[in-house]
Order: sequence, then C-alpha cells, then structure tokens
Amino acid sequence: MRSSPSGTGAREITVPTRPENISESTPSRQKQKWRFWSGVCFAIVLLVVFARHFLMLISYAAGSQLHSYVLLVPFVSAYLLYLRRDHLPKSYGTDLPLTIVSLTGGVGLLALTYSLELAGRAPANSDRIVLLTLSFLCCLAAGGFFFFGRAWMRAAAFPLAYLIFMVPMPDAMADALETASKSAAAEVANLLFHLSGTPFLRAGPIFQLPNITIEVAQECSGIRSSWVLFMTSIVASNLFLKTRWRRFALVAFVIPLGILRNGFRILVIGLLCVNIGPQMIHSLIHRRGGPLFFMLSLIPFFLVLWWLRKGDARTRQPK
Repeated sequence: MRSSPSGTGAREITVPTRPENISESTPSRQKQKWRFWSGVCFAIVLLVVFARHFLMLISYAAGSQLHSYVLLVPFVSAYLLYLRRDHLPKSYGTDLPLTIVSLTGGVGLLALTYSLELAGRAPANSDRIVLLTLSFLCCLAAGGFFFFGRAWMRAAAFPLAYLIFMVPMPDAMADALETASKSAAAEVANLLFHLSGTPFLRAGPIFQLPNITIEVAQECSGIRSSWVLFMTSIVASNLFLKTRWRRFALVAFVIPLGILRNGFRILVIGLLCVNIGPQMIHSLIHRRGGPLFFMLSLIPFFLVLWWLRKGDARTRQPK
C-alpha cells in the first residue's frame, strides 16, 4: 500500500495484484486442455484407421433389415453424452492398467481377424464386421482411460457402453433369438385364437383356419422390432427412472411385450384372412405391417414407464 506524504492530497489506496496468483492455475488448465484435445485427436485418428471397416459396416447395416438400427446408435450415444456434459469431471487423469487391458483387447481382436484371413480361414463377412467393431470400441475405451481417466469414464459409462449396440448381432445369436421368438409367438397366437373363438387346428407353427393355412415362419419372429424396443427401454430407463429395480422392471417388461405383439399380429392377419379373404395374406398389413404393430406396442410400454416413473417420484419425496 502507498500513502501520500503529509500535507499532500489524499491518494486512492491501491493494492497491487500478484501475477503469480493469476497464473498459478494456468499450467494446470493448459494441461487439461491439452489432454482433452489429445483425446479428441486420438478418436479422429482411430476413425481414420478403421475408416474402411466403417464403410463396410454402414453398407452392411443399410442393406440389412435386422441391423439398420446400427446407423443410429452413435448419434444416440453422442446425445446421451451431451446430456451428461455438466456431470463429467473437468479434471482428467490416466488409468494405465485399464488402458493396457482395453488396448490389448482391441489389438488382439484386430490381430485375430487378420491372422485368420492370412491363414485362409477368413470369418464370414458378418463375423468379420463384429470382430472389427469390437476392436474399435476396445481401442476407443483405451483412449478414454488414457486421456481422461477412470473418473471421467465412470461418469460417461452409460453413453459409452451404449455403443455396444454398434456391434451387429452375430448370425448364430440372431438365429437363436428368431427361433425362440417364433415359437413363443406361435404359443401366444394359439391362446389368442382360442380366446377369439376362431375354429382352427394347429400342428406346431402351422395353423389351419377355416379358409387358409398359415405358418409362423422365421420372418414372423419380429426380432428386429423387439430388439429396437429393447434398446429403447434401456435408454428410457436410464433417462427417466432412478431406482435400479424399476429400471430392470422396464427392460424386462419388453420381453413379454414383444412376444405378445408378435402373437397379436398373427391373430390379426389370421382373422383378416378368415373374415375378408385369403388374399389378405399378401396385404400390406402382413408384408409391411411391422412398424404399425411396433407403434401399437409403444402404448403399453409408455404406460408402464409412466407408472414406474410415478412410483419413482413418490419414493424420492421427503417424508
């Protein structure tokens, strides 16, 4: 502080600032910013390295009725990460053990894919896409652990984990789910035909109705819409429900809901063929009716979500 000498006019008292206090945190901020942009650059380089694979993945998903949802998964994950932006730690670190584990998994899957090709035992195109997509996700996780640390990855766990749906369903898994869904839908349709009073005979997946015989084929399993509904339930439970058991209940509810929807669709098509004519088997409601029945299944889904959310709100109210 400075004071004016006696006899002179009073001067304003000034307190000099200490430059070291301002610049004290500057190196730390610069380091955090450097780590952030280094992580972004790593992700961009990773995308370039896997660019050829992603072109294959996009082409495969766009031409597949089952896996077309894959194209939307990165955007959903990015949106979920954006919603959590205020809860992500601003201080980054490095978790070397998890970085090594993730990177080993990614490089190992990549090496396995190309070693099989060199050995003349190249996996099928769908299996190759599965392996390379898993390899990319492991390498991406390694970059997250290295540049941002365990705390940041824990806070961003759900949006990043949701990227697993980028991996197309393996053929063996799809076949097993389709077979199980087809059988369950046939059982539900059998019950619904009984409840409707429609005379019919059944032999396994074949239903003999008054003027037509219909078979519950693999295409009637509704596996794509059921899988999309399952993915939707995971996002909705995380966004709107706080209690763990309620989240699990919503996701579990989707399984019987999907089976009931498929059985109801078989019932509707069968009744149309009986009451209007067998030509209805070739109608749009059979060939292109999947989205319509999917939308109908959203009605009970959102009712259950509303009921669980209402219970969640009561649980959180102070007593």
